Amino acid sequence: MRLHHLRPPKGAKKRAIRVGRGESGRRGKTAGRGTKGQKARDTTKVGFEGGQTPLKLRLPKRRGFKNPFKKEFAVVNVGRLGEVFEAGETVDVEAIRSKGLVAKKKLPVKILAGGEIGKALVVRVDACSTKARQKIEAAGGSVETGS
Repeated sequence: MRLHHLRPPKGAKKRAIRVGRGESGRRGKTAGRGTKGQKARDTTKVGFEGGQTPLKLRLPKRRGFKNPFKKEFAVVNVGRLGEVFEAGETVDVEAIRSKGLVAKKKLPVKILAGGEIGKALVVRVDACSTKARQKIEAAGGSVETGS
């Protein structure tokens, strides 16, 4: 078999219906569109939504976009943990809030990798970045997330 021998299977190729080719044919004159009206004329604008306010007008103009699914965290850097807590201490969300490291009380706490840490701490928080986890574990500590 060669490339020029290939053919589509029987029944796969169907001839297009030719409309609007004279009054005597079945699909002549109005060509199956009926008479009058918007759909007979084919004159709708791009983006027309049937008379309801179009999407481009419903969206805010220049105010930006607020993602409703975005997760916000109260963040604390690893360096601050090293400054505030003693070696071997357990660092959890309550301890971080009681020391005043996070301002917003309702947000979950996330540890980021800013700064250096030289103490072994047991950290139990809602989230932790990969680099922050590596720094804490390199100092001899451990990290537990999702508490």
